[in-house]
Amino acid sequence: MKRLVPSNIAAPAQSAGRLPFAFGRRFFLLLFAGLVWIVPAWREPRFLYAMAFWDVLALALWAWDLSRMPRPQQLDVRRLWSGPLGLAQRSKVTIEVHNASRTSIFANIQDAAPETFSHELPSGAIAVAAGGSASAEYSIEPRPRGDARFGDVWLRYRSPLCLAERWARAPLTQSVRVYPNLEEAQRMRIYLIRSRQIELEKRLKRQRGQGREFESLREYRAGDELRDISWSVTARRGKLITKVYQTERSQTVWVVLDAGRLLRARVDGLTKLDYTVNAALSLAQVAFYSGDRVGLIAYGRKPQQRVGPGRGVPHLRVLLESLAQVRAEPFEADHLLAAELLLSLQSRRGLIIWLTDLAETAATPEVIECAATMATRHLVVLGIIGQPELRRLVAATPEDAGAMYHYTAALEIVQRRDLLLRRLRQQGALTLEVDPAGLSTALVNQYLEVKERSLL
Repeated sequence: MKRLVPSNIAAPAQSAGRLPFAFGRRFFLLLFAGLVWIVPAWREPRFLYAMAFWDVLALALWAWDLSRMPRPQQLDVRRLWSGPLGLAQRSKVTIEVHNASRTSIFANIQDAAPETFSHELPSGAIAVAAGGSASAEYSIEPRPRGDARFGDVWLRYRSPLCLAERWARAPLTQSVRVYPNLEEAQRMRIYLIRSRQIELEKRLKRQRGQGREFESLREYRAGDELRDISWSVTARRGKLITKVYQTERSQTVWVVLDAGRLLRARVDGLTKLDYTVNAALSLAQVAFYSGDRVGLIAYGRKPQQRVGPGRGVPHLRVLLESLAQVRAEPFEADHLLAAELLLSLQSRRGLIIWLTDLAETAATPEVIECAATMATRHLVVLGIIGQPELRRLVAATPEDAGAMYHYTAALEIVQRRDLLLRRLRQQGALTLEVDPAGLSTALVNQYLEVKERSLL
């Protein structure tokens, strides 16, 4: 994962604006102290000259302090990253300042993080010794996925006398990429162990001639199943001939992501698309570990991302980069277009995992019709984002007329969804309807069940 970490970036500071300096807090305290000359000047006007001399002295001290402070070009600033940026994952950013001058400073730091990021910028000033370095750390919570842009780092620094201040900026503008939730993918390690166990069991089956992928022909033996007899070859040879199968060594898994308007809805701060993308990454990781080839199609009105089937760490990186750039669109997704594209790319039977949501309409949603059509050639797993609020309404007992109205409407929607999914299951597809938070786990479990039962 090291290559996923944004690059550390460094640059010397520059003057900020035409007048990149100001009066410090102690300068104003010094001026305020000079007001004591007003009291004797009330009786003796000559003391006004003393007050003026005091003010000139304060200005001279300010100019002397300003001249002693390091120029912006003597400050080198670096932005350092602690790890890759994952959606809604806390990450640390460090701003390091190196002072090449002979005067120590106190510096306040302001980093121009993207507005969409939740961040806690460093508070207080850091002390940077002459010829030394110091750093300030703050945390960010990146949102949304995709590319984001950090701006310059701004400094407001002063000497220990605090009479003068300088303003500077370091041109550390850089683009970073926010990936799907990487911590969730790491939590799937237990499923990696299970997928490896299933793969070992399948290797044993291959040694015993089990499985469903054709390997060879042999004469019938007692105990062979009738469905494995090749009747055409039996007729030609005049004796019973049995087909010998083996478990497929490598299967093709396609993850199809709906990025239409229904997936823009938010649940607990994340869009439904965010949950499906996280689930897709977790599934791809487990499938790679099982030796399967994984492809990706993400679509809205048009295909957004398309990655052909492959396996291995480099291919997982390609998938990760593509998933990071999937965006929810404000329009209905073209499910028929996605189905036609997939059928053109995958002629051999494969596992199609389609993640979507159902529109609340009396007509049969287009995605259901497309999934039913694809189920005639492939094993389709249709993952539907559940609506926990509807289930809660149906489970509750109505207490008044208004609650009864909401209960009836929710019950109608739930029953319609259940009916649609039941019809799809009758046509050979597998269906899941789970809450967003449990989508990754449910999807990986379904995949492992497909592998274990050799449903392909």
